Amino acid sequence: MANSASGEGMVPRIVRVLETFDSDRTVQTASEIGRRAGLPSSTAHRLVEELVSEGVLERDDQHRVRLGMRLWELALRGSTALRLRQAALPHMERVQAELREHTQLAVLEQGEALFLERLSHPDAVSNITRVAGRLPLHASSSGLVLLAHADPALRERVLAGPLIAVGPQTITDPAVLRRTLAEIRRSGFVAAPGSIEAVSNGMAVPLRDRGEVIAALSVVLPREAPVEPGIRALRAAAARIEAELRSSRA
Repeated sequence: MANSASGEGMVPRIVRVLETFDSDRTVQTASEIGRRAGLPSSTAHRLVEELVSEGVLERDDQHRVRLGMRLWELALRGSTALRLRQAALPHMERVQAELREHTQLAVLEQGEALFLERLSHPDAVSNITRVAGRLPLHASSSGLVLLAHADPALRERVLAGPLIAVGPQTITDPAVLRRTLAEIRRSGFVAAPGSIEAVSNGMAVPLRDRGEVIAALSVVLPREAPVEPGIRALRAAAARIEAELRSSRA
């Protein structure tokens, strides 16, 4: 593939174009994409046109650009995330119906917690996470579970900081974080009150497949809610999901 004058290949430039879209920025002009991707205007317009022609991007009736259905189609083909989500969703619905609060599924992706699914209730406590949204590993209950069971080299990189405060009680002290991760591995769960929102308490447990932690299942409850019912519901759901993953391979 052709390189830019800086030596950057085509694929990194395409990824930068796609990364300019998020849940708050679903439509853009080619010029806006170029600025946000740090690309020359001519390069941005050319890449956008090529991606539109392939269906990866689409134009609306105002000639603005959005992510295309072809991208969604390609992303789901043989997706391990889709298999995990399909196995987890019925059991997440059971947890959400029981607790009537946010229930979430997250995986480790490029050093962050990536949320594959979130179920909510109209009266649920405040929660900033979104499907396809990311959070730092140290800053949510799901992320803490994933970090506790991550490769030791990744844990050390996170512990080396900086540990940015996302909420009033986000763990920002490396020594405290190290002790917390060890306790998660010992106990099999975490409760992280105030880690993101002062009014809420995130709780999470690991999901395993063939003995390896592949995801975190979590709920976000009001700060004053007792921990035990949430953890009990999560552990029961995790056991059912793990059984479903095993049976899907049989």
